[in-house]
Amino acid sequence: MSASHFFVSPAELQQQLAVSPSLALLDVRTPAEFSAGHIPQARSAPLNQLKPKVLLEAEIIFRNQPVCLVCRTDARAILAADEFAAAGHTRIAVVQGGTLAWIAAGLPVTRAPGQAASLERQVRIAAGSLVFIGVVLGWFVHRGFFGLSAFVGAGLVFAGITDSCGLGLSLLRLPWNQRFSSITHFATGDKRNN
Repeated sequence: MSASHFFVSPAELQQQLAVSPSLALLDVRTPAEFSAGHIPQARSAPLNQLKPKVLLEAEIIFRNQPVCLVCRTDARAILAADEFAAAGHTRIAVVQGGTLAWIAAGLPVTRAPGQAASLERQVRIAAGSLVFIGVVLGWFVHRGFFGLSAFVGAGLVFAGITDSCGLGLSLLRLPWNQRFSSITHFATGDKRNN
């Protein structure tokens, strides 16, 4: 456990939401992942757009108000908790095991039909494509292209060891992963629809 947060189980969160339905529950996954399935009371607040200091200064999240963070597992939520702590917020909970644990517990999920693939699927598709292209070009064009496949493989090993993925962070910048988030709307006063 980090000094910046504490963990709550999906069952504990469900009980807390029953008592306090207005609990600040922020889902820090990409908008595409959020649309694919999220905790019904959660608000989309993608990690790459999250600005805790702005949320606190605008009093969208109050310093004395607990904030609960969730992502796919809990890795990105822990990073978001560190950002909230750096902004001076002290009451931060992270959903242990994230949305996957919530779903595994059989708890309700809201899904929007016809959404983009999850970031994890996008990484698998991109990495597999790059490996395949590297092998084909290495076989038919020049042996040096095998290096592309080796580079992607080394990147996947590094991502597995460090639990951070450069390819995933790059994919976050693509247009379909940059849809407007609900928390950004409240923080900036932007009038666009979510």
